[in-house]
Amino acid sequence: MIKASNISHFYSDEQVLYDISLEVKQGDFIFLSGDSGSGKSTLLSILSTLLEPSKGEVFLDSTSVDKINNIDMFRQNKIGFVFQFHFLINYLSVYENIELAALKSKKQNIKTILKELGISDLEKRYPNEISGGQRQRVALARALVNEPSIIFADEPTGSLDSKNSTLVYELLSNASKNKTTVIVASHDMQIKDYATSTIRMVDGKIS
Repeated sequence: MIKASNISHFYSDEQVLYDISLEVKQGDFIFLSGDSGSGKSTLLSILSTLLEPSKGEVFLDSTSVDKINNIDMFRQNKIGFVFQFHFLINYLSVYENIELAALKSKKQNIKTILKELGISDLEKRYPNEISGGQRQRVALARALVNEPSIIFADEPTGSLDSKNSTLVYELLSNASKNKTTVIVASHDMQIKDYATSTIRMVDGKIS
């Protein structure tokens, strides 16, 4: 499903990743842990195709990322993203924010996902009219709407309280049980209760 081969990365002259190789199987829920500066967010960005590695190669579904002709279409069809900040568009309603990300063939999923996340009653409201936890659930709905084969999440609960954090973890765990591969980079050790395995980063290497 996901394979990284000898990944290294530099920002200018500073090396932040050192010769990392790993494999992630379909349906795995991976907790990518490590202190600030350990390289976990950089690795997540590379695995998710948002950042090109300085050295090495990434394969998704046995295809080298370098060989994917239309990476934007690939992302829309195959990958869901969840970040610490929801990046919702304030002048669009909850429903419209999700609809904007949805493929035409997947728009029928919107109401079902809203119901599963317990936010059906918010679909006509705007991001600035709902709570932080509700906004993050909308962001998760946006990530799930196209039924992606992989979800990447970078500190998805960094701005949430414990109750809403638990809800997000449970939803990601359910996605994993339905064969969606989930990789979460976070400081929050609570994720260990939900993840199938943990990869710990220390100084740009897997420890």
